[in-house]
Amino acid sequence: MKRIALSTLSLALLGVSGMAHAQSSVTLYGLVDESIQYVNNATPHGGSLVQMFGGNLQGNRFGLKGTEDLGGGLKAIFQLENGFDINTGKLQQNGAMFGRQAYVGLTGDTWGTFTAGRQYDPLVDMIQPLTGDNYFGSTFATPGDVDNNDNSFRIINSMKYVSPVWSGFQFEGLYALGGVAGATGSAQTWSGAATYATGPFSIAAGYLHASNANSPATRAASETGWAGTAAPFATFDSNFGASAGINSAYAFSKSIGIASAAVQYVTGPWTANLSYSNAQYKPDASSGFATTQKYNVGRAYVGYQLTPAALVGIGYAYTHGSGDASATYNQVSLGGDYSLSKRTDVYTVAAWQHASGQQRDPATGALVSSTASIGSYGNQSSTNNQVMVSLGIRHKF
Repeated sequence: MKRIALSTLSLALLGVSGMAHAQSSVTLYGLVDESIQYVNNATPHGGSLVQMFGGNLQGNRFGLKGTEDLGGGLKAIFQLENGFDINTGKLQQNGAMFGRQAYVGLTGDTWGTFTAGRQYDPLVDMIQPLTGDNYFGSTFATPGDVDNNDNSFRIINSMKYVSPVWSGFQFEGLYALGGVAGATGSAQTWSGAATYATGPFSIAAGYLHASNANSPATRAASETGWAGTAAPFATFDSNFGASAGINSAYAFSKSIGIASAAVQYVTGPWTANLSYSNAQYKPDASSGFATTQKYNVGRAYVGYQLTPAALVGIGYAYTHGSGDASATYNQVSLGGDYSLSKRTDVYTVAAWQHASGQQRDPATGALVSSTASIGSYGNQSSTNNQVMVSLGIRHKF
């Protein structure tokens, strides 16, 4: 009883303190997304896979974010957010405590926002919201997430500036220090993007450049071969680990450059968008390939709000690789989402993909026949076709 009384008193005192400092706030939030998932051709002999899978529409997370009013329109802000596997309880992003986001900064109504830490790049902030991935998650993502449309990696050691919105126009810039002594440019990342929105129309475009570490030994010491600021936590937190062979042979690239643009139009219950990306993986003497690998990606999405609670959508993604290896991936995705409340919804998503041409095998280095791998899940098909269906529930708090 004493413990209960003390706890009650402590909560009361915290409440009084919160009222006395109303200019400051800290919010605890999170999201849990769970589904049962079917994937065909999921074994070397063509067998099917039925599994529990978390994070279809959005990755599971738990975080804290806060603001403090410093006066004169200036505020201090922070955000700490982890990712976790709902089926095992383990941390994701290779076990990082705050693997999704961790930053602190200042924001002002007239001059914008400056933050520093582990963050998303400007392409993720401004272009991904104008694609089907924003509405139905990874099942609508680019195969292998070769252009990071599904937010497969974050940027560490980064500084980011976000401008205010001027008559619908806004821009972002990011720079991440490589932290390599005597080699300022080694392992650095930089990116910029801009967006313009007026009424039902939105458009965004941007570019990201990520450099790998110059030292072959440093690259080899990481699990993926990538030791730059764009994908420091190997396997789960980089697009190489989730690519299932599509682009994982290019983990030892000297650099990655991604140019991306998207347009969206909303009218009544209809939402339609188109997007394009060009991703280039460039080699050097430490790479396992000699010619720049390019991926041209075109995506289209149409969504229809059947009722205030029900959304349906269809997406198409065309991905063509050329240069080192020539392969083409055609993917069609379907989704339906129904809100049970403001915080809870149920959904179903499905996709079919067909692959053709050749891709480089990351294990042997040889060119092999392309195999399908839907979205950024990493389930490599035993053939050039694959089907995936998921039925799930999502709750936000």
